[in-house]
Amino acid sequence: MGKPIMAKATAVWLVDNTTMTFKQIADFVEMHELEVQGIADGDVATGVKGFDPVTNNQLTQEEIDKAQANPMHKLALKFLAAAQGEEKRRGPRYTPLSKRQDRPASILWLVKFHPELSDAQVSKLVGTTKPTIQAIRERTHWNISNIQPIDPVALGLCKQSELDAMVQKAAAKKAAEGGVMSDDERRKLVSTEQSLGMGIEPKAPSAIEGLETFTLSTDVVDDDEDTSKNSDFRDAESFFNLPDGGDDEDEDAK
Repeated sequence: MGKPIMAKATAVWLVDNTTMTFKQIADFVEMHELEVQGIADGDVATGVKGFDPVTNNQLTQEEIDKAQANPMHKLALKFLAAAQGEEKRRGPRYTPLSKRQDRPASILWLVKFHPELSDAQVSKLVGTTKPTIQAIRERTHWNISNIQPIDPVALGLCKQSELDAMVQKAAAKKAAEGGVMSDDERRKLVSTEQSLGMGIEPKAPSAIEGLETFTLSTDVVDDDEDTSKNSDFRDAESFFNLPDGGDDEDEDAK
């Protein structure tokens, strides 16, 4: 059974205009029985104007008469064929006006980093249309030169859990079809929780790739360093390369 609109105001009207029990009213408006009793005592919903469920097409007078005649009878909302299925209406995700200008950037990010996602999946994540997705895929969008790829999670257009679930679903579908994925595509299919739990993979610098057989230890010493270590500078004359003394003799001669 659905809940009537303006439940508290409806309860006020039923308390004031019918002889139904507090439990019947409480079950109908989905409130506690003591709260309905508080409405009757004037302690709850003070100043709330009653909302007539008969005039507003929520109850029939026959249903109210049955409930007043039988305290065990439970009120039922009036059947409205036009209101059936409203809660299950499907359509594109609603995007606030302030974030709609960010959708092309998020679409470009999804197309670039998760090409395995279908147009329907991208549309469900960011709430856009298939022609817009197709235009960005084919780079025919009118503003494609100014669009920069941005993660839709960072933009607040979808949740990380929703993105992970959609990517995993796309991976399972591709595996079922027998498609072969590259290493880069497999890395993209890892969820956030798994990627955060991974350790840092050691990677050799690109400048020395292929030179793993050579040692990188610091035991190798240059020849210049060996020569300097083997040199003996304890002799002052050899260290300063003093002349043979010719200048001293000239000074004495003067």
